[in-house]
Amino acid sequence: MPGTNGVPTIFPTLLYDDAKAAIGVLTQALGFTEEAVYEGEDGSVLHAELSCGNGRVMLGSKGGEGLFAKAMAGAGPAGVYVVVDDVDAHHARAVEHGVEILMPPTDQSYGSRDYMARDPEGNVWSFGTYAPGAA
Repeated sequence: MPGTNGVPTIFPTLLYDDAKAAIGVLTQALGFTEEAVYEGEDGSVLHAELSCGNGRVMLGSKGGEGLFAKAMAGAGPAGVYVVVDDVDAHHARAVEHGVEILMPPTDQSYGSRDYMARDPEGNVWSFGTYAPGAA
């Protein structure tokens, strides 16, 4: 990929009815770090970036005026997979914060250990040890 210098080239982008609440769940309960949040005059989240490891997710508030907001207006929940080192500790943190767990930490036949959670607006987050593309 041209010009990536180790920076990820895929960034999941999600829109939320309550983006501020989503940022709270993702940072406090699921271990993401807030990198940037830009708010509109009405307090909506125009754009936010949260990191986890060397990956990032971008998010914002539903109901914006741009082409992306219009294209996403009827979009349903999304699924995002995140690589973590310690699935059990990560899961314990999510449980401690009341996150809905869809699947507890489970050893998979392909060698990964994963768990699955749902955020308050229905997006499914999977956390595991499998790293696509790693040797």
